[in-house]
This record gives sequence, C-alpha cells and structure tokens, in this order.
Amino acid sequence: QVQMEESGGGLVQSGGSLRLSCAASGPSTFATYAVMWFRQEPGKEREWVAVINWNGRTSYYADSVKGRFTISRDNAKNAAYLQMNSLKPEDTAVYYCAAGTGSTNIGNYGYWGQGTLVTVTS
Repeated sequence: QVQMEESGGGLVQSGGSLRLSCAASGPSTFATYAVMWFRQEPGKEREWVAVINWNGRTSYYADSVKGRFTISRDNAKNAAYLQMNSLKPEDTAVYYCAAGTGSTNIGNYGYWGQGTLVTVTS
C-alpha cells in the first residue's frame, strides 16, 4: 500500500510551464511501482497522460502531450514529477499521480491522491 500526494498545480497562461510533483509514502516500497499521471476534466473520462516504469528507464506518453510533457521519478526521494511545457487550454484538468503495476491502462493503478488542479488560460 502506498499513499500519493500531488502538488504544483496552478494557473498559467497558454504556452507556459508547470512542474507537478508527487510524494509517495506508506509501508510499501515506492520503487516497486510504476507511476502514471492521469488527468480528468469535470464530466469527462479520466485520460492517461504519462507512465514511467519502476526504475525510470521506460516512459510512455499520450499523443496529446508527447513532446511537451516529461515524466520522471526519484526513488531515493519517493517522488515523481511531471514537467509540462507549452501548455494549452485543453490541458486544463485535475492531475493525479498513481502507483500501480504498469502499462497505460488506468485500471492497473490502484493508488492515487487528491489531485492538483491545472488551469491554462488562453
């Protein structure tokens, strides 16, 4: 079991950047989990954004963010990050970091936090 806590969201203009952070805690070893960032707009389905495997050597990105977002992790700090550049209004959502067994299937991730709101203005 692991607890996840997101931070770093905020209000930014189109074209700007934000760095989201995720702090993990709990009895399980964070380094054994893959990490996903997913997002959700009100009334819409959750959308996976980026995934990184347990050792940080493999990552995947949704087409909508590829080339603009970068996922990373620091297992020594029990932390994960999402660097978001060239933000667009359509990136506006609540962003969650989740720990799980891997792949781009949100259903494989059983632990996530309260989320952090990112609002991009045009």
